[in-house]
Amino acid sequence: MSNTFSLAQGREYLAIPGPSVMPDAVLQAMQRPAPNIYEGPLVDMVAGLIPDLKRVARTAHNAAIYICNGHGAWEAALSNTVAPGETVLVPATGRFGMGWADMAQGLGIETQILDFGRSVPWDLDRIAEALRADTGHKIKAVLAVHVDTSSSVRNDVPGVRRVLDDLGHPALLMVDCIASMGCDRFEMDAWGADVALTGSQKGMMVPPGLAFVFFNDRAAAVRAKMPRVSRYWDWLPRAEPEAFFQYFGGTAPTHHLYALRVALDMIHAEGMEHVWGRHARLAQAVWAACEAWGQGGPLRLNVADPAQRSHAVTALRIGAPHGTELRRWVQDNIGLTLGIGLGMSEPDDPNGDGFFRLGHMGHVNGQMILGLLGGMEAGMCALDIPHGSGAIEAAAKVIAGHCRD
Repeated sequence: MSNTFSLAQGREYLAIPGPSVMPDAVLQAMQRPAPNIYEGPLVDMVAGLIPDLKRVARTAHNAAIYICNGHGAWEAALSNTVAPGETVLVPATGRFGMGWADMAQGLGIETQILDFGRSVPWDLDRIAEALRADTGHKIKAVLAVHVDTSSSVRNDVPGVRRVLDDLGHPALLMVDCIASMGCDRFEMDAWGADVALTGSQKGMMVPPGLAFVFFNDRAAAVRAKMPRVSRYWDWLPRAEPEAFFQYFGGTAPTHHLYALRVALDMIHAEGMEHVWGRHARLAQAVWAACEAWGQGGPLRLNVADPAQRSHAVTALRIGAPHGTELRRWVQDNIGLTLGIGLGMSEPDDPNGDGFFRLGHMGHVNGQMILGLLGGMEAGMCALDIPHGSGAIEAAAKVIAGHCRD
């Protein structure tokens, strides 16, 4: 068979860490005429979305919907809580921690960054040291990325709350759950987060374009003391609208809302505990395969400790140029798209050709993950990338074990 012979016909599989695979029912919900945005069924439907969104975040407090992506959610959270000239502490474990810090700087906020690299989670002792040194309580918020999508590091959010409480520090705990909400266990109220934010395009299984910011009474009290908040980013009218348009700062994102309604129905029909468990077991299958491949080749999981890995995304090191070559081969030859090594370049690999990521979030099941892994093995065989044997069998055993539970 020629090396140029392609088997990419049929439905493509987008295995990147967002936008995630969208259920057919979600896509079908969007195929309808534009609705009345002033009264009627759409207005009634949105009122029911809010409590179901809060059930995903595990909060009894407030929810605000924005027409934007995750970067917009960052700005919304900051605009309501931190004034120009004030200071935030940013413990970073990858590109997105740094990105939130950059967003703050663009708003005139001072940033104190603790860079933990890209392969290990936060060191709570270093965070405690920084907060302990802040005797004047200049730090108004800790910007905490639960799962950094670039590195796949999963961080200890309850641990930061314990540090804040033990020190009696009043800073808000603000958590980016863009990669983790609806995938990794996150419990806003139980974990003591004051603000949490996510987007529609990952665990929520909806096209990009919506973001959600959840905030408790402590955060609302800070908002009430802000000298000003821009009309668009102000979360107060969105959380407590007097008119329907205020939910969105203008015209409703009508078809995204229909998609969101179906996605939330699917999430809650499955149950949050099962959603978290499904993501955990599928992630373990991915890791089992990658560890087997690594026994006979250059492939390595970016995060060594399984307890510190995301259940939604896995970042991998394979060495340049193998990462880019593998991504291109599986895309061109079998219709499988893997994620780029975002923010993972190194001095000897400035383009990040030695890295790639797997998204296993949202609408994924066992056969999809086995197909993803089988596709990767086909690519490594075609490209003569050294790799250990038994990877697919190892993953299958993880999934089969779950089926026997």
